[in-house]
Amino acid sequence: MSTRTPPASEAAPTHVPAPPSVPVRPRSTPPPGARTVIAAVLVALAGTTLLHTPPAATARAERPPATTTPDTTAVLAAPGPEAGRGSATAPRALAAQAAPGAPAPAAPAAPALAGAPVRFAGKAFDTCEAPSLTVMKAWRGSPYGAVGIYFGGRGRGCPVQKELTPAWVASAHAMGWRLLPLFVGSQAPCVDSLAKRRFAIGSAPATQGTKEGGDAVRAAKALGIGTSSPLYLDIEAYRRGDASCAATTLAFVRAWNREVRRLGYLPGFYSSADTGVRDMETQRRAGTKDLPDVMWFARWRGQPALLTESVLHPDAWTPHARIHQYAGNVTETYGGRTLAIDRNAMDAPVARVTAPARFTTRVPVPLSFVAGGRP
Repeated sequence: MSTRTPPASEAAPTHVPAPPSVPVRPRSTPPPGARTVIAAVLVALAGTTLLHTPPAATARAERPPATTTPDTTAVLAAPGPEAGRGSATAPRALAAQAAPGAPAPAAPAAPALAGAPVRFAGKAFDTCEAPSLTVMKAWRGSPYGAVGIYFGGRGRGCPVQKELTPAWVASAHAMGWRLLPLFVGSQAPCVDSLAKRRFAIGSAPATQGTKEGGDAVRAAKALGIGTSSPLYLDIEAYRRGDASCAATTLAFVRAWNREVRRLGYLPGFYSSADTGVRDMETQRRAGTKDLPDVMWFARWRGQPALLTESVLHPDAWTPHARIHQYAGNVTETYGGRTLAIDRNAMDAPVARVTAPARFTTRVPVPLSFVAGGRP
């Protein structure tokens, strides 16, 4: 037997008398008529609750859908005047300032993005009329990897392009050729070529440029040339020192660029280094907007000078945005087929071909012609 004295908490409880019982009044039973009224009220209340509670499926359908922001890594930013790619000023994101206590505004929806531009670095040729596919196949043994095609415009020297079809575009691309789409539309009022003067820009150059920019995009799409492709506006050499003529031409070119860019393509520009290209460089240095994204300059010195053209700032339209036409009206033969061509050196965007699959044949493409590769 334990002799330990338990602590107070373990001491035996003392007896507590039970409280006196309180009589409980029996619950009254409502008469039959009252029970009927109560039941009716309960049913009515239940019905009201059901009518004002939307079903779960309806509530989910009215919930705004979640939004996603598309990837923007494929967008080409337009650099500033000293960077040189085209538009003289880059777009800047401005932070919206809300009033104190006001809710933050919703972020604007980002535009849908097309595929990234494809570029090619190497030699290219252009010729007045698109050669047959037989000739293009024979010329695969040439040092050229890209070809200029005159796909549209009222000022083309060879307006009848019997070979230039969606099938031709898809097949030439499948052979490994990269394509440079050239649009020869209206020309400077003081254009040097007598044959081009009947295509002079009119009295409303901006309106005309916008219209022809739309024409260029429609013609490109019809051939299977997709968005993010460059479209090169061909403005032939014109008289230097004519300020009025230069201003009219600039207004036309800027409007053409805006429309082509708005429709998802890259506006390129071809001209003589001493006239159109010189004027574009002057405007770039002045900070003018809506200039070309890619510069194709003609100076026939016999040798490529892609990055050392004297009228262009070394950083202008770089990187990957220049083509130099360094020789013209030369004759070359490959695979037994002869063509009269202009020679070009380039590091610039080329067409993204989206022609229907039925036109495409599976021909291995050399690694040197993959986007961004060098031959």
